[in-house]
Amino acid sequence: MGGLNPYIEPAETKLPEQKYKITFLPMQETVEVDPEKLPYTREGLPGSILEIAQGHDIDIDHACGGVVACSTCHVIVREGRESCPEATEAEEDMLDNAPGVCPDSRLACQAVPDGTRDIVVEIPDWNRNLVKEGHH
Repeated sequence: MGGLNPYIEPAETKLPEQKYKITFLPMQETVEVDPEKLPYTREGLPGSILEIAQGHDIDIDHACGGVVACSTCHVIVREGRESCPEATEAEEDMLDNAPGVCPDSRLACQAVPDGTRDIVVEIPDWNRNLVKEGHH
């Protein structure tokens, strides 16, 4: 799945121009993001936390396929939040439906780091899918 939601205004993002790192908690897995390899997948906005996670086999639930139509990809940006653009009104509306929202909450499908600094993202325990399907 993936793509754009035709019912909302797309978020304005700036793709990174330099390599940077994302550390995913609690698994303490760090990946290097190479802007020349973006996009890795078709999940969420190009360069989004969700798209990068999926491209590195880090599972973040995303029932809508990353088109801002649910809140299942809710993550908490613990460090480096300022490298992501502000949340759109559509993203904030979806976050209203997510459990455990805090000031650092974002939808992984919409948060696109600009690469100006490394970031740390926490995937809440209720959002980690421990069941994994094989490739079809």
